Amino acid sequence: MAFVIDDAFLPATLTAHPMTDEEFAAFCSEHPDLFFEMTAEGEIIVMPPTYSWTSVRNSDISGQLSSWARQDRRGMVTDSSGGFVLPNGARRSPDAAWTSKSRIAELPAASREGFWHLCPDFVIELKSATDRPKMLRNKLEEYLANGARLGWLVDPENRSVTIYRPDSQPETRTGLDSVAGEGPVDGFVLDLTSVWSPLT
Repeated sequence: MAFVIDDAFLPATLTAHPMTDEEFAAFCSEHPDLFFEMTAEGEIIVMPPTYSWTSVRNSDISGQLSSWARQDRRGMVTDSSGGFVLPNGARRSPDAAWTSKSRIAELPAASREGFWHLCPDFVIELKSATDRPKMLRNKLEEYLANGARLGWLVDPENRSVTIYRPDSQPETRTGLDSVAGEGPVDGFVLDLTSVWSPLT
């Protein structure tokens, strides 16, 4: 499915026929300069490559979460390239996510090498200059509706973190230099100083 979309029109939404995991992976590999997710309704969301600052910040966040997880040993971390098939059928790739090893172990052995068919326990989305706020909010709400136990929306522009919890209204915190995990990632603390100001 070859196509060309001007960057000015990204992110964009396309309609597509239903795809298996293998077909979706092949489709993504045909367009290595773009990033794709799929909604529960089967629409493909096309996004441009992230800006360099966003990549730096996301690497920092994923690195901190990975470092904590290696010591904690209860779960595994995926970065923005890791895809999940949620229970509602959506194909999503959180900027960073933590999933308990016990849940991963319950997956059929053969499927562990492909897209995991589950929702992570904890997800982080990092707002970039090209992101649409409503789309990000909808994604966090979708994660919770599909089983996530905690979600963070990190916004460097406003230096804020919005915390999403099941059965609760989102809580936005501003003016903070760190945010502490709870629930599935109790004990994790994200240092935000380098996320807000990567050069410091």
